[in-house]
Amino acid sequence: AATFMILGNLCTRGCGFCSVPKGSPSKKEFFLDPAEPQQVAEMAAELKLRYVVITSVNRDDLEDGGSHHFAKTVQCLRKALPQARVEVLTPDFCGDLDAVARVLDAGPDVFNHNMETVKRLYRRVRPQANYEQSLRVLRFAKRYRPDALTKSGLMVGLGESLEEVQELLRDLHGANVDVATIGQYLQPTRRNLRVAEFIAPSQFGAYREYGLSVGLKNVFSGPFVRSSYMADHVSETARLDA
Repeated sequence: AATFMILGNLCTRGCGFCSVPKGSPSKKEFFLDPAEPQQVAEMAAELKLRYVVITSVNRDDLEDGGSHHFAKTVQCLRKALPQARVEVLTPDFCGDLDAVARVLDAGPDVFNHNMETVKRLYRRVRPQANYEQSLRVLRFAKRYRPDALTKSGLMVGLGESLEEVQELLRDLHGANVDVATIGQYLQPTRRNLRVAEFIAPSQFGAYREYGLSVGLKNVFSGPFVRSSYMADHVSETARLDA
């Protein structure tokens, strides 16, 4: 398995947890390479990958949020590696559900959109995003493509309470999300938010049990769990447990 980040190396947003450089659409680095989807597919084929994750920066400067580029990448992968499973880890596309549908129409096996943190911390952690909007994206994805596995990830250790994490897990189930991933937040650079707390391994286990108890099909919870880390194992286990 491998993860590819598309749509450039500059992000139009400045989330407090992320070290990806933020830039202005006027910069030449924002150029969208039309050859990228095919190049990703060729690299994946050369590596003989059986599971491919496609993620991206936010591209709020683009009218479609980069959704056509996402869809084209999935389509190229389908041609180059017809037996591979494909997961997309998308931004919220500013809540544009037509953009979400466009990506889903390309046929990914897994649709992943990360909530990242609890509702109260959005203003500090994801100031240009919206908690309810992200839930709408996930809810729509499952309604539009019931056959696709839906997935979302969150970080803990940012100052959230146990009750707030439980609320988020209930909200994910309410949005018909199949799988949740929970990992420890680690500060990537001095410019990013500081770690408020290192969560005990036992608490990660408790979060997993709670998520399962409210109806999520599977919850992968641990200090080193990441949304796209071991995504092939997460996807396969979730399918077997369904």
